[in-house]
Amino acid sequence: QVQLVESGGGLAQPGGSLTLSCAASGSIGSVNTMGWYRQAPGKQRELVASITSGGMTNYVDSVKGRFTISRDNGENTVYLQMNSLKPEDTAVYYCNVNYKLLFRFRTEWGQGTQVTVSS
Repeated sequence: QVQLVESGGGLAQPGGSLTLSCAASGSIGSVNTMGWYRQAPGKQRELVASITSGGMTNYVDSVKGRFTISRDNGENTVYLQMNSLKPEDTAVYYCNVNYKLLFRFRTEWGQGTQVTVSS
């Protein structure tokens, strides 16, 4: 069984920074793409950023140039550095990990961490 533990959310002022981390543990096999999603009240969950096992990254347009996703393959951990935060970044952020175990592709979600951007 795979567990994802997220940390780093909280309150930030507009223009401020936060760093989210998500550590995967358990019988995770081979980890493929890792990513961060977010869901604001009344809105659908959206992909914020993703990173492949080879380091290729993808970002939603609204965070390009402000957020940076990275990963530590040895620790099965993914990070999201968020700079120049805006009130519209307020949401619950979810970590997502895709992996292969026992010849099957699987996906796991974190419990979510609240990010609030407000003065």
